[in-house]
Amino acid sequence: MARGTPATLVLSKAGIAFELVEYDYDPGGERVGLQAAEAMQVTPDRVFKTLMAEVDGKPICAILPSDAEVDMKALAAVCGGKSARMMKPDVAERMTGYKVGGISPLGQRKQVTALLEQSSQAHATIYVNGGRRGLQIVLAPDDLTRALSCDMAKFAR
Repeated sequence: MARGTPATLVLSKAGIAFELVEYDYDPGGERVGLQAAEAMQVTPDRVFKTLMAEVDGKPICAILPSDAEVDMKALAAVCGGKSARMMKPDVAERMTGYKVGGISPLGQRKQVTALLEQSSQAHATIYVNGGRRGLQIVLAPDDLTRALSCDMAKFAR
């Protein structure tokens, strides 16, 4: 099994129970979350992707099902802003300390406001990136919100 990542260290230090699942990451795959779900034989609505966005220029970490898209207007409204856009990949990598395809909401270099899509509550456990390509963390949605000190909101479609 994989060695610890900043993401797993955050959970361990907080005493939060989690499991790790590794899968064969395809660097040529277009939609990493959907690829992960297929490789692990899990429904895509349980595998949550981490997207770095900006709301009125402020960084936001949006965590949503791999088979959903961010509703930018809803994301901006939830954050009390006027407009939202995706962060450029190189900026996201510098800010988080992770490579695209391996960005975890946990253990980022600079912790920013995070939001977990409320549809996560439909599952006892969800999968989020573990901090490197091909590594997923399985944990309860409430444990993720506790580890991130984040809120749940509706911002996906």
